[in-house]
Amino acid sequence: MHRSDMPEKAIYWRDTRLFDLELLHARYITHAFAPHRHDGYAIGMIEHGAEQFHYRGSTHVAEAGRVVVINPDEVHTGESASAHGWIYRMFYPSVELLQWAAADLHGPYRAVPFFRAPVLHDPELVQHIRMLHRVFAEPATQLERESRLRWTLAHLVLRHADHHPTTHAAGAEPTSIQRVRQFLEQHYAENITLEHLATVANLSPFHLLRVFRNSVGMSPHVYLTDIRIRQARALLKQHVPIADVAAQTGFVDQSHLHRHFKRIVGVTPGNYRKNIQDATQP
Repeated sequence: MHRSDMPEKAIYWRDTRLFDLELLHARYITHAFAPHRHDGYAIGMIEHGAEQFHYRGSTHVAEAGRVVVINPDEVHTGESASAHGWIYRMFYPSVELLQWAAADLHGPYRAVPFFRAPVLHDPELVQHIRMLHRVFAEPATQLERESRLRWTLAHLVLRHADHHPTTHAAGAEPTSIQRVRQFLEQHYAENITLEHLATVANLSPFHLLRVFRNSVGMSPHVYLTDIRIRQARALLKQHVPIADVAAQTGFVDQSHLHRHFKRIVGVTPGNYRKNIQDATQP
């Protein structure tokens, strides 16, 4: 079968005893990720094909044999840059995990490691990520998994971390936007109006939309959807029924959740709950 004729597929693993680390092995051809962000890092290697994504104001292409690194809370997309799609292996360590790795190398480390280049050419790191996936996909001891994780993160930090990161350009009213973000994080399950958010920010609705996008990288409604999807993932890991997940996270119904979940996570809620594997057993 020609690679472009193969079906799309995504499989997740996670280890609840090792910082609840989650990994993804996926093949996508026509799927396009909507703008979204992660609380932690998104790190992976392209096995076949090529992926392109918009990130920090530019479009980047990662071909086979390249490593992709997305920093926390950075808005990005993802789609095929090849007629045959792309196959990649990703893992999603928390900020604390990268700080843990940096502390191993540099002593006490409170800064958040930052990676300036989103696409890296590092064949050795590619092999580390491949081996990391192997020990989580196959029977392995906790010691082996933790050792492989430490080694991979140490290599990444030592070779590629930037100790003088550049930050987002702040919006005109960052305090107002921070209040809106906090409000959305706390009230994501409610039916929130733009007028209400404008009151929270003490800005006009139009000014809020403009400043929020400039500060955060996405509009308030896209940011709210992203929060809801992250909450939905957490509930699905707890085996909450999908209808209840939709209700508890502010979606109109299951089809509403299904549509947005697939655009951001890459699989349907049902497939995510079915495929997420608890890799805690050796």
